[in-house]
Parts: sequence; C-alpha cells; structure tokens
Amino acid sequence: MKEYKRFKILEKINSPHDLKKLSIEELKILSGELREYIIDVISKNGGHLAPSLGVVELTVALCAALDLPEDKVIWDVGHQSYAYKILTGRREEFRTIRKYGGISGFPRMEESEFDFFGTGHSSTSISAALGIHEAEKKSGGKGKVFAVIGDGAIGAGLAFEGLNYAGGTRKDIVVILNDNEFSISPTVGALSSYLGKKMVGQGFTAFRTFVKKLLEKIPLFGSSLVRIVRKIEEGMISLFTPGILFEGLGFHYVGPIDGHSIKHMVSIFKNVKQWDRPVLIHVLTKKGKGYPPAEKEPEVFHGVSPFDRETGKIPEKGKSFSTLFGEVLVKLAEEDKKIVAITAAMKKGTGLDLFAEKFPDRFYDVGIAEPHAVTFAAGMASRGLKPVVAIYSTFLQRAFDQIIHDVALQRLHVVFAIDRAGIVGEDGATHHGLFDLSYLRTIPGMTIMAPSDGEELVDMLFTALNACKGPVAIRYPRGNVENEPGREPRILPVGKWRVVYEGGKDLLILAVGRCARDAVRAADLLKKEGIGSTVVNALFVKPVDEEFFERMKEFKGVLTVEENTVEGGFGGGVLKHAAEKGIMVPFLIHGIKDEFVPHGSVDELKRICKIDAEGIKEVASNFLKRL
Repeated sequence: MKEYKRFKILEKINSPHDLKKLSIEELKILSGELREYIIDVISKNGGHLAPSLGVVELTVALCAALDLPEDKVIWDVGHQSYAYKILTGRREEFRTIRKYGGISGFPRMEESEFDFFGTGHSSTSISAALGIHEAEKKSGGKGKVFAVIGDGAIGAGLAFEGLNYAGGTRKDIVVILNDNEFSISPTVGALSSYLGKKMVGQGFTAFRTFVKKLLEKIPLFGSSLVRIVRKIEEGMISLFTPGILFEGLGFHYVGPIDGHSIKHMVSIFKNVKQWDRPVLIHVLTKKGKGYPPAEKEPEVFHGVSPFDRETGKIPEKGKSFSTLFGEVLVKLAEEDKKIVAITAAMKKGTGLDLFAEKFPDRFYDVGIAEPHAVTFAAGMASRGLKPVVAIYSTFLQRAFDQIIHDVALQRLHVVFAIDRAGIVGEDGATHHGLFDLSYLRTIPGMTIMAPSDGEELVDMLFTALNACKGPVAIRYPRGNVENEPGREPRILPVGKWRVVYEGGKDLLILAVGRCARDAVRAADLLKKEGIGSTVVNALFVKPVDEEFFERMKEFKGVLTVEENTVEGGFGGGVLKHAAEKGIMVPFLIHGIKDEFVPHGSVDELKRICKIDAEGIKEVASNFLKRL
C-alpha cells in the first residue's frame, strides 16, 4: 500500500478538476491531509517546508475556484508549490521530489501542463503573468492569469516594474500577495473577510455597476458624481486596509483576507475572475502552519535538510563554509571598524546572523534586492567603508550590471562573499552557482579567489579586506569545510598559485576551489595507473599566476578543472594566457558542460559531471591516451 493511501480524500485527487466535486468541509479535510503528506515526504527528502505548509489552503482554494489549465497560476520563486504539485497530477511522484531523476522542488514547464512558467528566483511572477496574459489574449484564450507572490518578493524591483506596467496598462491579471509576516487576530480576520467578500461579491459588483450607469445618465453632473463616489469608495478601502499603495498603482485592492479560510478565498477567486481590471488580493497566512516546529522556527524550516518528523530535530552537521565565513568576519570586524556587512534577505543562510547579532549598527539586510545591495555597497565604499556583500552565486547574477557600472568602473573596494558557488544539490538548475567565474572574469579590475578549505577561506577574506584594491570576489561552495584554521589569518600573495601535489611530469592539473582537493585524490588514483601528475591549487582565478606558465612546458599536457561552466571560465582564461605567451602544450578544459545541471545530491551530481576524484581521474587518463 502506497504511503498516501491513509489519506481518504487525497487518494481520490488526480487533477484540479476533482476538487470541484468537494464541499468546503471536504476541502478543509483535504488541506489537512496535504499538510501531513508534505511533512512526511520533506522530513525524508528535505526541502522548503515552512513556505509550502503556509499556502496549503490558498492552493486548495485556487484549484477549487479556477478552471485549470484554462486559467493559469504563476508561482513566484516556486518553493511554496508543493501542494500545487500534488493536486495537479503528481501525487505519487511527489515522494521523489528533489531526488535525482524525480520531480523538481520548483515549477518546471517540462514537468507538467499545469506548470505554466518555470521559477526559482524571486519576483518574476508578475512580469511573467503579464506576458502570458498578453499571449493568451492574442491567441483567443479566455482564462484568467493569477500570480502568487510573497511579501518578501513583492519588494524587489522586478515586482514593482510588473505592478507598475499592469496598473498603467490596466491588464486584467490577478496578483495574490501571500503575506506571512503578520498574524491574524480574530477581530481583524473577521473584518477583513467581511470586507473582502463585500468588495468582490457578485451582488456588490452588480450594484456598483448599476449605480455607476445610473449616475452617468444624470445630465451635467453624472460623470462628476461617478468620480466622487469612486473617491469615497477608494477612501473607505484605504481607511480599513493597507491597500492605498496598490490602488495608487492602478490595482483594485482586496483584503487583507484570511489565507487559511478556504470558503472566503474560493468565493473571492471566483468573483474576481469576472473583473476586467488588475486586482491585488492581500492574503494573510502563517508560515509553517500545522507543524509546530516549523511554526516556531519558520526560518530554520524554510529550506531544511531531512529531519525527525516526530520531534522536528534536524541532525547536526559539521561547520559549513557559510558559518566559518560569518565567524571570521566578526573577528575581523572587531579590529576594523570600517567593515560592514550586507546581504539580500539571506542573513542566516550566508552566516551573517552572527555579525548582525554582534554589530547590529554595521549590518544591513536590504531584502530581496541584489542590485540595490551592490550599489548600496558601492556608495559605502566611495566614502571609505569596507563593505562585504554576502549573496548566493545564483542570485548575484541579478546584479551583474551594478557590479560593472557602480563598483568596478569606479574601482571601488567592495568584497563579494559569493556563497553556494558550484553545485548546490537538490534545489537544482535555478540554484546551482555555475556561472560566477565566467561572468566575473569579464570585469576589468576584478580579483577572484576560490578556497579549497577553511584555512584558505580565512586567509582569502583577510587578504581581500587588507591587501586588495578595487572589487574582490571570494566564491565558496555549500557544504562543510575541511581543514579548519588553527592559526591567525595570513595575507596571500595576490595572483599566486600553490603546488599541492608533485607526482610526475605526465600531466599538470590546475584546479579551482574544492576541485583542488578532488584533483589531489585523482592524482593518487592516476599514480596507481603509472601516470605521474602535479596538482596546482589555483587560489586566484584572476589575476592568474603569470610566472607559472613557463613551467607548463615541462608537462605532456595541462588539464584545468573547475566547478563552473567551461564557457568563459577559469580554463578559458588559462588557455588564453598560455596562447598569448606561446605555450604550445596540449590543453583540456574540464568543468560543467554547456548545459544546465538538474537536481540531485551534491555527491551524485559531481560524479555525473565527472568533477569528483574518480571523474577527474577518468578524464585525465583519457586525455593522456589521446595524446
């Protein structure tokens, strides 16, 4: 018997259409079963638990009220779409979520006809919904497009650009603002539900239309009276709700409403489908709802590794690169008052929670606004501060222009602590940090470092803050550190590489970051096959070690290894410099192929991409055989 068979209603749901047969009471029971099923699976697989638990009733209401797939739901970020995946024909497959070969933890168009747009980064839903709405209208589609966006994502620039365009052009999309930052008191909840129902109910809508038409027929004063009544209506909405901002952007604001009241949401969603103007529905939900550990610590259970379902206890792991970075930055900041720290809604994930606690007046969380974070840092650096910007590699892509225009062009000393570089694992293609070496290498004056262990991370941060000029990037992976430092940090010679294994002249392996440790293990394996190799830890991706190139002539071939796309990465830079210097040695650039990497465990994906020890050994051996 399959795991979900104990759920009497859920086992009968094979598509969203099945929800239309259920009563409100049955939909409530279904919500409880969904919540239990999600907790069961994520406790084994890991994933974004708290966000998905918070939107269970919202998802049930959407599937019950809308006509999917004629109507369309676009999830922002997508990490809260677990219930949606289950209700749209992926009930059994849900047990494979985030596993290699299983379904993704985010919406993917290739996965289902109900995943209308792939997501993974925040604040894209409104712009995407507008594009889908326009395409549907041009092709004769009659469905409504709903964008579900969180309270954190709504503050990003892209979201505001979408809101501004929708309101200005009066596109009849529906934006659902999932607000999980505020609890719903009984009084506010009752009033909000009442206001929401009255403002969008069919009777109220029909009456408002009737009054408008009646007033317009009054000679001379009709149009003026219509405007007066509209102002009174908008004033009443603003008086009782926080909707004045969205009304100002051209949206009809509805809410706030209880995001756990299926009855109210179903009624509202059905009615706003009839409207021909942009609508924003403000929904209040509780992150982690229904699972006490997640309700108590929603940030911990936002994205969580496998845990004990009964106790909520998460197995302890070793010290991560992120934690070590945070600890060392605190120590350095104690001695240097000019150091400030900036992140974009990832205080705990980047390890800066330690810094925020110690130096609250020198810590800045700017929200999901990576471009702003970078230019904000540039402004600080222009006045002599030493800003350290800690952002995940995949999210820093959003601030590429600001890195060039606001930091590098002005030679400002901003330190970029690039977390989650390389393969990150189960979050998959949208979250792997496989492009930072390529997009940063193109920027003049940029210094790029990559540690292979904890000791090197500490030295690099110390070097970046005290021995470098202009923009500096340190990219490091998700996961635990090896070789924690047992000494004070040291200044590294800028641009110098380090030989970490000398085993012969058959092959020179130049490796970046944690690939250097795998390359050493690969060299041991090659030695057993009678192949002598030398491994160099390329601590600096830019500038390269100019003096090292002459030594390349001593080897039969040169292999570069990086946890980054081979297109424009470290290997390409080395080959360019070698060609300019006339080094005529066979080269092989090895890294991530020119394709997106799916989700799976880090070890699994490294093996598949052949950047673990066995994979590097195989690539090196075949390379020498071809020579």
